[in-house]
Amino acid sequence: MPAHADLKPVLTAPEVNALMRSAFPQLNGSGNFYETIDVFPGGCTVRLNADERHLRPGGTVSGPSLFTLADIGGYACVLSHAGPDALSVTVNLNINFMRKAEVGPIDGHCRILKLGKSLMVFDIDIIAGEDRHTVAHATGTYSIPPRR
Repeated sequence: MPAHADLKPVLTAPEVNALMRSAFPQLNGSGNFYETIDVFPGGCTVRLNADERHLRPGGTVSGPSLFTLADIGGYACVLSHAGPDALSVTVNLNINFMRKAEVGPIDGHCRILKLGKSLMVFDIDIIAGEDRHTVAHATGTYSIPPRR
């Protein structure tokens, strides 16, 4: 199922990144590990630049790191399509881990399944490695605060 092309973004990827740096400086610290790399009608692409700090024993990128990428994908989608209100929050997030992910860029291709006045439902395909296979897939819901 393609992203909803009828949904128009209100923020660009650099604007989402600037808002996230301002609202959540603790996310990346002095690095650039999690970032939004593209925003398009009905979705976005986010990236984890995974290094040693994201690994669990055995050289696998940890589940919490991939879960964070999935959550950031939903957050980037809600910010870029519903507006720059940092008070949007995760209501639900379900993830399935499918393959080992190693150090390097890990991309999350996020699409909005439904955008309403108070909720946004999304899914995200997380891909990694030279072969760009799916390493995890998640679905989630974000709450959108009422307009003030």
